[in-house]
Amino acid sequence: MKKNRILLAEDKDEVRVAFQEGLESHGFEVAPAASVCEALRLMSTENFDVLLSDLHMPDASDGFTVVNAMRHTQPNAVTLVLSNYPVLQAAMTAILLQADQVLLKPIAFTELTEIIQKKLSSHSAHIAINKERVAAILERDLDRTIENWLSRVQHTDELTAVSLTDQERTGHLPLLLDDLVSRLRLPSEAKSPISRAAHEHGIPRRKQGYTVPMVVEESRILQVSIFNTLQNNLGSVDFGTVLLDVITIADEVDSQLKQAMLGFMETMAARSAKP
Repeated sequence: MKKNRILLAEDKDEVRVAFQEGLESHGFEVAPAASVCEALRLMSTENFDVLLSDLHMPDASDGFTVVNAMRHTQPNAVTLVLSNYPVLQAAMTAILLQADQVLLKPIAFTELTEIIQKKLSSHSAHIAINKERVAAILERDLDRTIENWLSRVQHTDELTAVSLTDQERTGHLPLLLDDLVSRLRLPSEAKSPISRAAHEHGIPRRKQGYTVPMVVEESRILQVSIFNTLQNNLGSVDFGTVLLDVITIADEVDSQLKQAMLGFMETMAARSAKP
């Protein structure tokens, strides 16, 4: 009788050996991988029925990398992720869109094998989902991002203290988001351009009566709204690039805030210089 094959990705030697021996004693054939590179090599050259991967191996992004690669190379394999941290279980909604289940360590081999057998017996083929880069998602959901931002601003007393029309509040956002999308599409080694739109945004905000903390707060809300858009599109996010894109978003929003503050302060200085 053919044994079900498990790709076991775990960087800690003692844990990997224990899992391998335990799973093999329950009738599985196990191929151990001590690193992401080794796991990727094995899944590209051999076929597996199950992936069992540690979430941190040793970096936080490693579990995402292994799971994402398995979904692309062997989409019908049962994919299970192991985590040491109970608090992460609720936060792992994202990876659940790629993995079949997140399991918390420590876990008894009897329980683990029962879960694997149950998943194998009821497993259905995964429907291939077209993965999108973050830039494409933000470009596609531009209007929703702006709507979310405006809703949050309208519930922030500090910002609504200045009476503005919706157009006056949001008119700058398409330009800022367009600059962000352009930045996300640049090669990683390319020099980051300065957002002229952000600089121009700071000028009317000073004239409209905004304070420095208010400009900072609406920038913070923009970042929250951007990540809310990504949260709503987790099923189509390309997990292979999402971490780098998230870092780029944070850096670009901070850079845009700096440019907005420069425009804001220049306007303030110009007014102070008038006789």
